[in-house]
Amino acid sequence: MVDADEVETATYSIEGPDGDSDELELPPGLIDLLREEDEARETVVGDMALVSFVQQAHAAVHHTQGEPDEEVVAIEERARELFEERLGITFEQATGHSH
Repeated sequence: MVDADEVETATYSIEGPDGDSDELELPPGLIDLLREEDEARETVVGDMALVSFVQQAHAAVHHTQGEPDEEVVAIEERARELFEERLGITFEQATGHSH
């Protein structure tokens, strides 16, 4: 049996437009569960970041009480457009969830 602390990890860097950065440590095996054979691990990490952001934006617009701010609605719409451009499918197609 393999203990969790024995699982190999790799560090991925995230750099913002202002030059600030952060690091994310993930097991390569976790990424491999989600990637196609010819797909780079870095692409999967980027895809998953985008998916997470779009899910959060979707929740802010469609699953909170009250009417969302117009700016939040516009942000969610743009995020969904970027999702479709990058992944080649709509958010609804990817999640099986629509309104």
